[in-house]
Amino acid sequence: MTDMIAWSVGLGLLGALLGSFIATLVIRWPQERSVIHGRSHCDTCDMTLQARDLVPLLSAALARGRCRWCGAAIDPMHWQIELAALWIGCVAGLAVAEPAALAGAVFGWLLLTLAALDIVAFWLPDRLTGTLAVVGVATGLLGVTPDMTDRLIGGVAGYASLWAIGAGYKALRGRAGLGGGDPKLLGAIGLWLGWAMLPAVLLLAALTGLALVLIGTASGRSARMDDKAPFGALLAIAAYPAWLFLLGYAP
Repeated sequence: MTDMIAWSVGLGLLGALLGSFIATLVIRWPQERSVIHGRSHCDTCDMTLQARDLVPLLSAALARGRCRWCGAAIDPMHWQIELAALWIGCVAGLAVAEPAALAGAVFGWLLLTLAALDIVAFWLPDRLTGTLAVVGVATGLLGVTPDMTDRLIGGVAGYASLWAIGAGYKALRGRAGLGGGDPKLLGAIGLWLGWAMLPAVLLLAALTGLALVLIGTASGRSARMDDKAPFGALLAIAAYPAWLFLLGYAP
């Protein structure tokens, strides 16, 4: 129990720190702004932020979500992503108190970044999806469940299944129904979870999307068949619970 708490606290703190970077990346990358170069600054008044302004979650809470200099509202995406990254780390540590917890947390943090980018910009960068795939293969080679055979089959099956669905939809309707990044993302997820978990990921993603549509309809927002939706984000959101479920059946 002590080990689980230690892993959870450690990965949670690491997640909060990484969450700050992830939020900056999600906001700046689609705008083609540098994420690495230059010091952090207020997007409204351009004032350089000090160390006291950069403590994940705490700084925003103490400043009540506003810049200390100009009073402009800070993009809530910062604290939302920091909180999500902290939660991912804590849950990974509680799920498995061993180095595999770090692998699971990395999986969750990469999924969080992809989901946020898809929600904000309908964009799943190949570099990030490729990183998810490569790290998935690496964890398999290190012996993390599932084994490499299941992972490789999952990678091929994940990509091929969504690519076929997208190609079929385009042939029938004459327009794209899936983005080009969605099959790549499901393929990368398959390299983490193996082929057997892919149906569960697709089902959970579809149910999550349906729930969001129903909530929107109940609140008075109409839905149309040609509305654009970030399906990649739904896949990413579904994949992390699938990893947690997989742990319960790991040998």
